[in-house]
Amino acid sequence: MSDRTRSVMRRAVPAPSRLALPVLLGVASAGSTIALLACSAWLIARAAEQPPVLYLQLGIVGVRAFALGRAVFRYLERLTGHDASFRQLASIRAGIFERMLPLAPDGLRTSRRGELLARFVGDVDELQNVTLRAVQPVVSAVLVLIAAVTALAMLAPAAAVAVGAVLAIGLLVALLAERAAAGRAERSIAPLRGALQAAVVDHVQALDVLVAFDAASDDRARIRAIGANLERATRTRSASAGAAAAVVTAIGGFATLASLLVAWPALAAGGIDGPEFAVLCLVPLAIAEVAGAIPIGLAAWRVARVSAARVADAVPDSVPPEIPVAPANPLAGSTERQHDGRPDSDRSGAAPGVRDAPPAITLTSVGAAWPGGPAVLEGLDLELAPGERLLVQGESGSGKTTLAHVLVRFLEYRGSYRLDGVEARTLDPAEVRRTVGLVEQRPWLFDEDIRQNLLFARPAASDEELLEVLDRVGLADWVAERGGLDARVGERGALVSGGQAQRIALARAMLAQFPVLVLDEPTANVDPDRADALLTEMLGAAGPERSVVLIAHAGVDPALVDRRLEIGDGRAVVLG
Repeated sequence: MSDRTRSVMRRAVPAPSRLALPVLLGVASAGSTIALLACSAWLIARAAEQPPVLYLQLGIVGVRAFALGRAVFRYLERLTGHDASFRQLASIRAGIFERMLPLAPDGLRTSRRGELLARFVGDVDELQNVTLRAVQPVVSAVLVLIAAVTALAMLAPAAAVAVGAVLAIGLLVALLAERAAAGRAERSIAPLRGALQAAVVDHVQALDVLVAFDAASDDRARIRAIGANLERATRTRSASAGAAAAVVTAIGGFATLASLLVAWPALAAGGIDGPEFAVLCLVPLAIAEVAGAIPIGLAAWRVARVSAARVADAVPDSVPPEIPVAPANPLAGSTERQHDGRPDSDRSGAAPGVRDAPPAITLTSVGAAWPGGPAVLEGLDLELAPGERLLVQGESGSGKTTLAHVLVRFLEYRGSYRLDGVEARTLDPAEVRRTVGLVEQRPWLFDEDIRQNLLFARPAASDEELLEVLDRVGLADWVAERGGLDARVGERGALVSGGQAQRIALARAMLAQFPVLVLDEPTANVDPDRADALLTEMLGAAGPERSVVLIAHAGVDPALVDRRLEIGDGRAVVLG
């Protein structure tokens, strides 16, 4: 087990102060089970002797008390145990998310969404069994078994030794048999569950393409094959658990027989009476029932350990060198950067709706690469004056999107990238992204209404402000026809066109008040007849107060931009 897996397993177990109560309640519940059978056996045997009813009152009260206590303690144990375990799961999920944040988005490009979702949900959920089925019940069972065997020793030491020996041998046999039968299945269940979920997610997301190429049935057959493998592994684990339960049941019978044979001479010699003999014969059955939690707990531990390894490996332990990280001592925010001896916030010329006047951007010998891939950009030199509009063109794969991700600090760079003379790598990447905003080629729209798709850019914005910015991007009439801001956009914007999605994304960027906008292929999903009009409207909506970097594959009207940058083979040429 790796150190990271051990760390996840430790995090799945609540602190001793929180775990102590469920363990004590488990001891009380299991102890009540054994005490109930002991009291019942004594009461029946003693009643058969027909003593005055007064002598039976203690046994009657004990049976009632332990019968009620068993259920009450069991309920409280489940309640407190689940509360403690679920708190740990919340902490683990938050930890995974915190590990993902420095990598997102470009550091997770190679991760399958379905597989990552399976680890984030299914494998983390499996970790609840570390506490609920492994640590807590096993600790409780061991404490109760020690107490029960000790109590038997007070009646008949030889019977206690016999029961203890049968119990130890039987548990060892059950554990070895269960592990031999289910070890491989337990190791494969979590990966198969992740593969199944990833396959289903991929199928749903690519269903239109699969149907278009008549490949949907083959893909569903692949999903069914994965499901069949998962079913076989789960069935094998269940069968092994049943076999282990059968062994534990047999332990009860053998332990009863051993106690009977050992205690019989003591009964014949008068060392114990009839009720005590009944207790010695029947209590081993309850002891075996309690002991059944041990093989179940160790099996749950092994399954959870596989899930813990998957959770530990869900996100790389270290950030790839191609992904920027916040410096140990970042400089003050770029929006507070000094410019001509005055803070940015004091500069004149910042138009309404823009946080600050745009900074001057200077790139010198900039190179960049995607994680795990070759360099895409090399030796890029560029100067972008405040308020300037730059068109970036080049063939597919030439590095246009790489440049966009460098500007918003999704990717690390070589060389120099300065904002108003301040090196970008000395700033927190999040601070750079407060100044330079990106409108992606395929903007992400949440399966919510238009209002919620805009509000996360500025949560305090009123409906009037939202409608105003939608009017600026040319969507006012469309929103009114759809029924207003409450209109849904569908999953990933399925209910809107490509051009409308780009406009919504631009409206979102304008609400965030970015002084610099990077528009990555805004007309890629728009009909050619509408492309020029959309660009004209989008650049007009951005206003002259913002700097704009427009990335486009097709030709653009030269009147819309100030300069043009041609990228090819990782290098760039600036044209007037």
